[in-house]
Amino acid sequence: MHSSISRSLLLAATAPVVFGQNITVDNTTVEATSDNVATAAEGVSTTSNSTASYFSSESAQLTDSVIANLTGLNLTGIDLFGFDTTENSAAAKRGVGSICKHMPGDLLYPNWIIWKVFDLLLGGALMQPVPLAAPCYNDHPEETDAWLCSYITANWENNSYIHSDDPTSIMWPLYEGRTCMPTDYPTDSCTQGAYPEYVVNASTVAQIQLAVNFARNANLRLVVKNTGHDFNGKSAGAGALSIWTHNLKSVEFYEDLEFGGYAGPAFKLGTGVQADELYEAANKYGYTAIGGEGRSVGVSGGFLLGGGHSPMSSMYGMAADHVLSMEVVTPSGEFVTASETSSPDLFWALRGGGGGTYGVVTSVLVKVFPKTEVATMTFSFSTGTNVSADAFWAGVRAYFGYIIEYVDAGCYEYFSLVQTGADSYYFGMAPWWAPNMTIAELKELVAPWFADLEAVGITVEPEYQYFTDFYDAWYAIFPLETAGTTVMKTASRLWPKSSWDDATSLNATFEAIRETVELGGSVLAFNIQGVGKAIPDYPDTSISPHWRETCLHAILAAFWDEDSTDEEIAEVSRTLTEDWMGIWRNASVGAGSYMSEGDVDEPDFQDSFYGDSYERLYELKQKIDPWMLMYTPTGVGSEDWYVTDQIDYLTTQNGRLCKA
Repeated sequence: MHSSISRSLLLAATAPVVFGQNITVDNTTVEATSDNVATAAEGVSTTSNSTASYFSSESAQLTDSVIANLTGLNLTGIDLFGFDTTENSAAAKRGVGSICKHMPGDLLYPNWIIWKVFDLLLGGALMQPVPLAAPCYNDHPEETDAWLCSYITANWENNSYIHSDDPTSIMWPLYEGRTCMPTDYPTDSCTQGAYPEYVVNASTVAQIQLAVNFARNANLRLVVKNTGHDFNGKSAGAGALSIWTHNLKSVEFYEDLEFGGYAGPAFKLGTGVQADELYEAANKYGYTAIGGEGRSVGVSGGFLLGGGHSPMSSMYGMAADHVLSMEVVTPSGEFVTASETSSPDLFWALRGGGGGTYGVVTSVLVKVFPKTEVATMTFSFSTGTNVSADAFWAGVRAYFGYIIEYVDAGCYEYFSLVQTGADSYYFGMAPWWAPNMTIAELKELVAPWFADLEAVGITVEPEYQYFTDFYDAWYAIFPLETAGTTVMKTASRLWPKSSWDDATSLNATFEAIRETVELGGSVLAFNIQGVGKAIPDYPDTSISPHWRETCLHAILAAFWDEDSTDEEIAEVSRTLTEDWMGIWRNASVGAGSYMSEGDVDEPDFQDSFYGDSYERLYELKQKIDPWMLMYTPTGVGSEDWYVTDQIDYLTTQNGRLCKA
């Protein structure tokens, strides 16, 4: 498990919302308290359609009888919390048909009385947060805290947990507008930017249902945050109401689950469970779970909903391939089980169609696999006295010649290519991950490539390690991920195996990647495939078909100076999107990109991120969410909306959300 500074300290400025004192009950003005406005939830049976019982958080639900009791109270704005029915005209009255979502200051934006009622119905789970780095500023709501500011600054890029454990902070602050960053100048201004205005710290399904109904009926922008790992700012939104699912961390193990055609071990996971927590639980019971490489990634949230690539993908395929069922609050506020037999269209869409799009997932039921031995290897080489640039690139080109062989063997290689100076380059393998292999078998596999390196004058000194189980290998070999950078933007490409069909196409692939590194780009890449060696047959999901053809998932990064203007950043971004990635797209016509690690400005994102699944996904989106309650940048249906006050190629969520 991870450790971090006390949450009560970091969240000092996100205490429950304090409002005025009175509300109207039966035309009488009284003080609003938990005595006259009870928490809106009813305990229901723990039985679920997925065989695995509801968690206690899921058995507390918003039901029709609860809504009937609420409407009888004659509270101000109580109609905003009901389900979508023909009798409930709240949505129409609040302007759901208007061109833009309501923002603070708008005439139809809910007033303090309604937010007070909302908080009471939630049982005190409503927060009005300030940005994580607000203690660095004099205009912090409490007071400047030099020690806390120093802690946040020191951990901002080196400890992803401080972002995942905060109700609004995201890993890529570029997309919330780079507002309220850590600073040594407390007289600067800390603004809310694209951080949500209010947050529901969800601990029950009923709270999520209330938030969904409220946002839909009041025509508010709604966002969902689990850990904030997404590369495109899907958890940000100016003026939004946010549902924070991070604390839904229940875990239940089933030794012999029988569900559908599956019989075997499985875990039911709350949507807030992170990779380190899942892997620790799986290790406790002697199994291998499929999750992300990063320790703080929320496995059951956007990771799974986007497909989810893993160190085990070359062996077992994508993480979403192994989901048996999901519990989810839909945009209508209904709580349903999604599986092959219950809401099957929704189940199809949730496994790959993207997070924050089709509903708010509260838990998932996933298969696990036998304990796995793993051999690992790390090494690097670079240009230098005895290695020319030509020799360096010859060594990298030799590696590219073995990429298909390595993924077909079930391996996963995580490597980087960086320009370190004029005609100076670095290649780092950190790590090579070889499941079901011994060190001897790994050495035998890579011997031909290492011989090629020696032939061009490159000597490497690998560090090998062997582990009897996945958890120990993963924990030892993958460091805590960095986050919070404000000087970088990334884009990605899923290079297909067809690019290795012959020498001509392989050379074109290699030269395209080499050219962008020589132009100043940095590459972080995964030699990985989306169809597992051990399980070549995969279920019908909405995972991008591009993943099924992939053997190399490559991310290209461009950088700017810390003091760059918005216009200068936009130009760097344009160069990345149009010029550098144009080189990659021209060398891989018809290929795609991974939505969770892609470019928010990706041209034709519908095909790049979703492939030929997009038409079906879009049609289902219109059916499930005709209000477009759940908008995310590059999400399904997002082309029908836009965020105001944007600079081309500097796409943030710091603006009003309006219909296109």
